[in-house]
Amino acid sequence: MKSWAIERGATHFTHWFQPLTGLTAEKHDSFIDFDSKYRILENFDGLKLIQQEPDASSFPSGGIRSTFEARGYTAWDTSSPAFIIGDTLCIPTIFVSYTGEALDYKTPLLKAIKALDKAAVKVANMFDKSIKRIFITLGWEQEFFLIDEALFLARPDLVLTGRTLMGHSSAKDQQLNDHYFGAIPERVKRFLRHLELEALKLGIPIKTRHNEVAPSQFEIAPIFEELNIAVDHNQLIMAMMQEIAKIHRFRVLLHEKPFKGVNGSGKHNNWSLMTDTGINLLSPCKKHKRNLMFLTFLVNIIKTVYDNQDLIRASVMSPGNAHRLGSHEAPPAIISVFVGKYLTNVLNKLERWDKIKEDTTNHSLQLDITNIPEILLDNTDRNRTSPFAFTGNRFEFRAVGSSMNCASPMIALNTALAAQLTQFKENVDALITKGKNKEKAIIEVLNKYIKHSKPILFEGNNYSEEWKKEATKRGLTNVTNVPEALQSYLKPETIKLFEETGVLTKKELTARYYILMENYILNSQIEARVLGDLAINHIIPVAIKYQNYLLDNVMKMKQLFPNELNELVGNRIEIIKEISLRINNIKQLVNEMVEKRKIVNKIEDIAEKAIKYSSDVVSYFDKIRYNIDKLELIVDNTMWPLPKYRELLFLK
Repeated sequence: MKSWAIERGATHFTHWFQPLTGLTAEKHDSFIDFDSKYRILENFDGLKLIQQEPDASSFPSGGIRSTFEARGYTAWDTSSPAFIIGDTLCIPTIFVSYTGEALDYKTPLLKAIKALDKAAVKVANMFDKSIKRIFITLGWEQEFFLIDEALFLARPDLVLTGRTLMGHSSAKDQQLNDHYFGAIPERVKRFLRHLELEALKLGIPIKTRHNEVAPSQFEIAPIFEELNIAVDHNQLIMAMMQEIAKIHRFRVLLHEKPFKGVNGSGKHNNWSLMTDTGINLLSPCKKHKRNLMFLTFLVNIIKTVYDNQDLIRASVMSPGNAHRLGSHEAPPAIISVFVGKYLTNVLNKLERWDKIKEDTTNHSLQLDITNIPEILLDNTDRNRTSPFAFTGNRFEFRAVGSSMNCASPMIALNTALAAQLTQFKENVDALITKGKNKEKAIIEVLNKYIKHSKPILFEGNNYSEEWKKEATKRGLTNVTNVPEALQSYLKPETIKLFEETGVLTKKELTARYYILMENYILNSQIEARVLGDLAINHIIPVAIKYQNYLLDNVMKMKQLFPNELNELVGNRIEIIKEISLRINNIKQLVNEMVEKRKIVNKIEDIAEKAIKYSSDVVSYFDKIRYNIDKLELIVDNTMWPLPKYRELLFLK
C-alpha cells in the first residue's frame, strides 16, 4: 500500500474517520522515519495501517470521557477502500475511546449493517436457501447552493452560520420554476466537471447533475453503492466540493435552509436491500415465491417505520433541517410512508386475508396477493411530499438534511429493521411450530402487521394542513422542535432496540443525545450572537445614517418652502418615523435576546438548556429579522451594508 501510494505522489498517510462533529477528521504523518543514526528511512508498517492513536480530547464525546483523558483509537475499516487525496494516503477507519465506546458514525453503522445482514438472511432463507448475505445499498442525492465567493464573504451571517439570518425576499426568485432542470450555467458546469473528474479519481461514480428548484441551487447524484462506501463517498464529496468551489470563485452552501422563502436543500437517501445472488429484495418479479419475499420485506419495513417514527425523525433532526422540514418544499416532521396505488391495493387485500376462507379442495389461497408486476416503477406517480416513499425498487428517505452524515438515518433505519425482521422470524416460527403451513404462517403474520401499521400509510399531500389534522387522528406524532425530537433517543424502547441489536450501548446512545443537544445549544448561541452583532453594528448605523440624510433633506426643504412643508415632505416624515420605529424595535429585541441568553447560559443541565434556548432565545430571531427586512425595503440601496437576495441568488 505504501508503494502504491508513493508511486502516485503520496508523501503522507492518515487515518480518515468521521467523529461526531458531522465532518471528517485526519492527522497526517509522513512516510519518513529516522534510524538510530538519524538517517532518513521510508517506513510504513502494518501496525500503522491497522491502528493509530489520535488525540481524542477535543472531539465531542457526550461525557464518555473527560477532556484530560485524551486517548482514542482509530482502526482500519477494510470494507471501505483506501484512497489518495493530493499527497496523502487516506485510510478509512473507525474511531473509539480508550475504553472501547464508539466516538464516530462509522462504528455503529458497521454494526447496524451486520445486524441487518444477519436478520435479513434468516428471513430471506425462508424463501431461498442459497442466499448467504444481504447487502444494504444507498444512492444519495446531494442538493446544495452555489454562491459567488465575493458576495459570500460580504455576508458575515453566511460565513459564520451557513445561512442568511436576515434578508428580504427577491421580487423574483423561484416563482416561475424557470431554474428547475434548466440549462446549467457555463461557469457552474465548469465547477461540476472539475468535481466529477476529481470524484472519478476516488472511485465515486457521480452520474447525475441538474439545476434544482431555487435559483443557484443544484444537485448531484451517484450510482447506487454498498451503504458503508456510499456514506464515505458522500462525506468525501461534501469536503471536496467546498475546496473545488473556491478554485472557481464559488462557495458551496450545504445548510438545509440558507435562504428564507425559497426551497432548502435535502439529501434524499435511496435505500434498498440486495442479496449476494443478485436479487433486489424490494423489486418484485413474475415468480410467486419471490413476490411473497418482496411483500414480506415491504411490510416489515412499513411496520419498522411505524413503530420507530420518533427515532427515525430524531435521526434527521438538526438545527438546519428544522428550518426545512415542514416548509413548502420539504416533507413535514410527520413521518409517513407512501407505496403507491397499486401496492396500496395489494396491502388492502392482505389486510382482508383473514376474512377470506381457504379453498380446501386444492389447499391454495383464494386471494392472489403476490400477483405483483415485475416492474412497479410506472404503476404509480411519485409522491414528492412523502418523507419515506417507495419508488419502484427502493425506498426514498426524503427527510434527510443536505449537510448531514447519511450514517445517522441509516443507523436508525437499519437497526430498527434488523430488530423487526428478527421479531418477524420468531412470529412465523411460532405459528409453524403449531402446525401452520409456512406460507400461510408468513401471510398470517403479515396480515397482523399491516393492520397494526396502516396509520403510517398515506398517499396524499403531506404539505397540507388537512394531513396534519388527519395524522393527529391516526395517532402519528408531529414534533418540529429539535430538543423535543431528540429526546426519543433516550426512550426506554430506543435504548432496548440498540442494546439488543448490539449497535449502541445505553452509554453510547446517551452520549450521542447530549452531543446533539449541545450542538443545538452552540448553534443557537452562535446565530444569536451573529444576529445581534449584525443588527447593532451593521443595520442600525446604516438606518440612522439614512434617517439623518432624510432629516437633513426635510430641514432644507423647510428653509426653502416653510409654508408648504407638510405637502412636500409628508411622505419623508412618515419614512423617518418608520425607521425610528424599526430601529427601536430592533434595539429592544436584541437587548431582550441578549439578556435571555445570559440567563439560559447559566443553566447546567444540557437538556433543559437546549429547551430554553429554543423557547427563550431562538424565538427572537424571526422578530428581529422582520424589522431588519422592513428596513431593507426603506434604506437607500447604495447604503445597505449586505448583499441582497436578488444579488446572492442569481449567478453571473
